[in-house]
Amino acid sequence: MNKRQNFLKGIIKENPVLVLVLGTCPSLAVTTSVISALGMGAAATVVLLCSNIVVSALRNIIPDKVRIPCYIVLIAGFVTMVQMLVKAFAPALDESLGIFLPLIVVNCIILGRAEMYANKNKVLDSAIDALGMGIGFTFALLLMGTIREVLGNGTWMGIQIPVLAENNISIMTMAPGGFLVFGILMAIVGKISKGKNVKKSFGCAGCPSAELCGRACCDEKEEAK
Repeated sequence: MNKRQNFLKGIIKENPVLVLVLGTCPSLAVTTSVISALGMGAAATVVLLCSNIVVSALRNIIPDKVRIPCYIVLIAGFVTMVQMLVKAFAPALDESLGIFLPLIVVNCIILGRAEMYANKNKVLDSAIDALGMGIGFTFALLLMGTIREVLGNGTWMGIQIPVLAENNISIMTMAPGGFLVFGILMAIVGKISKGKNVKKSFGCAGCPSAELCGRACCDEKEEAK
């Protein structure tokens, strides 16, 4: 895979939200408005980029048995810095994102890319992967936020839309509306790709708990074959 393909894969083919179904909680929670969606996407992208670069740079130094705790500490540090910057320069956005901003620490996209990609590739490739995945995440949030805000509030980025402002569908700003939009977008992506989006089964090499179980699960699967 060349660098261009590495970057583009995260936008559609391996979109973290619409294909890999990661980061679902913030995707549903903050997409009631476009501004919140863009803010969450930007914050997660910055954390993803920084964590991927550092994890890749230290991949030969961090002991394998403690790599997951080390990744979490690194990610938590970057999230804290991003949160402090948002509080200082965009307090309204910080209030809008609420608890979901610090919860980027446990976002599956961030930890997943550190474990599955940055841990095995060079710094530049890891940075490109992070940018692609971050833009793909932001793109998915922007789509969801646009649909939900336009239909639910009759506005786009706070700007009122004639007719829709007086005839909005309030359920679109609630949880059922979020799940409905999420499901429709996933179905559209699946239709466009004709079900050929990435399907991977990870063995012991990609399992963080492989050392704890003694690879017993993989041995059982081999015996079954």
